[in-house]
Amino acid sequence: MPGAGKLDRRITIERFTSIKDEYNEDVETWAALTTVWAQRKDVSDGENFAAGQVGSILRSRFVIRSSLLAKTITPVDRLNYDGAIWNIQGVKETAEGRNQFIEITAVRDADI
Repeated sequence: MPGAGKLDRRITIERFTSIKDEYNEDVETWAALTTVWAQRKDVSDGENFAAGQVGSILRSRFVIRSSLLAKTITPVDRLNYDGAIWNIQGVKETAEGRNQFIEITAVRDADI
């Protein structure tokens, strides 16, 4: 698992939430849950075929330090890295080092 020097990417985990606007009405939006240091490992890239169109996707694994807040991350959340939005597909605690790290598998549209 990575040492502190390998956690060299800054990522923000975002959670879909509802807030009140100036008229006290509910507005649904993405809000920052936490910003942490991570290690990024590209897993694969490829093409998707949907509705007759071809699109490229990029899949990466982001490894972060485990914390009480990090343990609440789920695939319903999303990840913001370097201005790009990544959809979280899986979250798991690592088996090494007494679960000191959490591995997040995420994908994004590589065409953007």
